[in-house]
Amino acid sequence: MNSTRKLWAGLAVLLIASFAVLLWVGSETYRQAPPMPEKVVTTDGTVIYTRADIETGRQVWQSIGGQQLGSIWGHGGYVAPDWGADWLHREAEAVLDIWASREHGLASYKQLDEATQAAYAKRVQGLLRPNTWDAASGTITIDADRAAAMAGVASHYQSLFGNDPATAELREAYAMRNDTVPDAEHRRQLTAFYWWAAWASVTERPGSQITYTANWPHDELVGNKPASNLFIWTVFSVLFLTAGIGLLGWHYAVSHGEEMEPVLPKSDPLAAIKVTPSMRATAKYFWVVIALFLVQILLGATTAHYQVEGQEAYGFALAEILPYSLTRTWHTQLAVLWIATAWLGMGLYIAPAISGHEPKFQRLGVNFLWTCLIVIVVGSFFGQWLAVMQKLGLDKNFWFGHQGWEYVDLGRFWQIFLFIGLLLWLTLVGRALWPAMRKGDDSRSIVGLLFLSVVCIGLFYAAGLMWGEHTHLSMVEYWRWWVVHLWVEGFFEVFAVAVIAFLFTRLGLLQVRSATISVLFATIVFMAGGVLGTLHHLYFTGTTPSVIALGASFSALEVVPLAYVGFEAYHNYKLGKATPWMTKYKWPIMFFLAVSFWNLVGAGLFGFLINPPLPLYYMQGLNLTANHGHTAMFGVYGMLGIGLMLFCLRGLRPDVAWNEKLLKTAFWALNIGLAGMAAFTLLPLGILQLLAAIDHGYWYARSAEFMQQPIVELLVWMRVPADTLFSVGALALAWFVFRLWVAPKRLAPLPSASAVAAAAIVPKR
Repeated sequence: MNSTRKLWAGLAVLLIASFAVLLWVGSETYRQAPPMPEKVVTTDGTVIYTRADIETGRQVWQSIGGQQLGSIWGHGGYVAPDWGADWLHREAEAVLDIWASREHGLASYKQLDEATQAAYAKRVQGLLRPNTWDAASGTITIDADRAAAMAGVASHYQSLFGNDPATAELREAYAMRNDTVPDAEHRRQLTAFYWWAAWASVTERPGSQITYTANWPHDELVGNKPASNLFIWTVFSVLFLTAGIGLLGWHYAVSHGEEMEPVLPKSDPLAAIKVTPSMRATAKYFWVVIALFLVQILLGATTAHYQVEGQEAYGFALAEILPYSLTRTWHTQLAVLWIATAWLGMGLYIAPAISGHEPKFQRLGVNFLWTCLIVIVVGSFFGQWLAVMQKLGLDKNFWFGHQGWEYVDLGRFWQIFLFIGLLLWLTLVGRALWPAMRKGDDSRSIVGLLFLSVVCIGLFYAAGLMWGEHTHLSMVEYWRWWVVHLWVEGFFEVFAVAVIAFLFTRLGLLQVRSATISVLFATIVFMAGGVLGTLHHLYFTGTTPSVIALGASFSALEVVPLAYVGFEAYHNYKLGKATPWMTKYKWPIMFFLAVSFWNLVGAGLFGFLINPPLPLYYMQGLNLTANHGHTAMFGVYGMLGIGLMLFCLRGLRPDVAWNEKLLKTAFWALNIGLAGMAAFTLLPLGILQLLAAIDHGYWYARSAEFMQQPIVELLVWMRVPADTLFSVGALALAWFVFRLWVAPKRLAPLPSASAVAAAAIVPKR
């Protein structure tokens, strides 16, 4: 008990200190974010853009899908370019062409000799990098040559986002529908936002030689090269990782074998749990999980295919109905929704099972929450379709349309609705758990941690409500990663770890005390890097240099517990074979084994590949990010959601025989398919992009010139076998769940005690 109290105290101190630092970083980000000018003017006083132009341009960008169509500061989609990086390089080349034409009578600066080109490059850096922001007047001043170059680039973008035949081929390469922004004035204002994002990327902070985005994106033409602090903190991140693994190894060596093996029960203890009406009502949550999962796969295949045909699907003009930015929005959003729904259903099922208490009107609450989830999905998706098709209007888009932030795309109305739903879920789970919380037995700490994670899941989604329609881009990114990193990757994982530990203790496979200490220690280790590890998403989003130092240090610690997931996997595997009756939990445990594998590979290896500052400087927004995203998101959280769902289904349908062949097909097809996506497409394509970003600049790695090469198209097509196999696995899982309720095969009833006794006295022949 004393050791448990110390662990609780350590966890409390850790969380208080970590969030204090995280909030301090937020205040510094707010104070030192790239300025938003009232006016952008030339040296003769001509107004190029106003603040209203830039802010309205951002609204336009959000309404067409925002980060789902290309990216800003590296966060977003992968087919279209990063608009800031693309604008920056185009503007620099346009200035150089103006000088080459005026001073040498040439059409392009590339016709100059190498020495003159090098001199021109140095000169253009002297034009673009100095900070001409005047805080007193709120203006940014530019010279006439730069204004002329900006006008040329703006003209290109206004053509691209319209319906101009001159840029039709480029629209197809970027998977953009024709007339993405039909209003001409909105197209002009969109260019103002893109210019500001590029300006922040090349303009040096006052008193510094590093830009607002820490010299990102890489583009040597404008002098954007990795700063020295990126090298330093990358080295330190490797040292922290090595030290952390060493310390965890020492702890494991010291503590391993101290716990006593429990006396295994002869029959399944969970079989005695009475399924209450509210627990039975959670079945519909898992039906929705399967439906959303299948739709997500279909949208993922469509989104991937857009990389090949651009605006069509096998000749059908799909972009006119479901543009790329919309299919990618729904694909990424459904990934969060179906996984979260699985975990929400698990929470509602397990809470009465733990306490043995069915609160009044619990079933009504479960059904009402399910209805709310359906309304949120359908309503938010319809609003996003209206937004992307430009049928909603900018005045309604923020509230009911598309916010444009990857993974947090819901309109604000739907965000608030979802937050209220999570509070209802917190209430339903909390009041069912409360009787177990009041007991003084050994499992109180695990139940307490489970309850704490439920509270955090319910409350931390509120971070998605911390920004407004015109909040600074740097601050939106800061709060957005609270949701994506802390909510999805943090507290849901703590919840899952606590649930799994509790299940194993109830099954009699683990001693309560040792499981409690293990779960608390794992939570401390995870949160030690997890909270401040959020900052590795914010290196190049207009934040301060302290973000790089803290993010590099603590994101390295995130990987430390993953280095020992093999022990966890082996332990779970042994538990799965501990007693004969555990065979009926074989497939939930197999999915937990898959979680351990993908934790190591997807979250650990592929995550650390891109997370240190120097690698991420070149890799942010390339397919190496997608490689980590797919293998970590589905490999860890998706597999975990499926495993938890199967545990619940075993309790919901105890008298139904499971089709082992279907589950075996689902398990191996999903895992091999996911591995194939990474090995044959995402990883090699990401490596090719990385080489291009290092050799030629980030703009080139994301350009149509690079992405339309035959080798890239071949790599995209190589996804088809893996995607097909993955889909087979999903369909097998769906058919398995369907057959549990439709024409199920019933288990033979166990013989009664009297029948067994009678059989025992019948003489054998």
